[in-house]
Amino acid sequence: MKLINNLFPKDASLYNGSKIAFYGFILFLALMTWRAIIHMFFWETGLHDIANVIVLEGKPDPMIPIYLFFSLWGLQQILTCLISLIVLLKYQGLIPLMILIFALEWWIRTFYSLMGMPSIIVGYTDGVTPGAVGAPFAGVLLLIMLALSLRSKNA
Repeated sequence: MKLINNLFPKDASLYNGSKIAFYGFILFLALMTWRAIIHMFFWETGLHDIANVIVLEGKPDPMIPIYLFFSLWGLQQILTCLISLIVLLKYQGLIPLMILIFALEWWIRTFYSLMGMPSIIVGYTDGVTPGAVGAPFAGVLLLIMLALSLRSKNA
């Protein structure tokens, strides 16, 4: 019950967790916002230069819908970051919940990889994506931040 109360506090304007988790959340949110901007607005650079996806050719151009989906994924990430920014500015008591949401995303990526579902299928890429490499590290960092954010200053 204490976990639920920490994730959904009665007064969402009060943050009672560690300052390390608070400032770590700010830094992580900045990184996720940068990622979202790249995915939404600089999809060619993000897809080819960063994620190492090769350019597919054909008629009609198969890259157009791929860029669209990549951009829409960036939009979803920007919306998540916007909600996180609102939490940071107004409802700091929900920071543990936002950290949990980010942790779930990164751990699901890690489990996909462990289950043999690669983020990008061989033959469509000429390298590994930063998300695939960084997922376990981000997941561990987020679990540490989650634990720290759930610790009460008074305890």
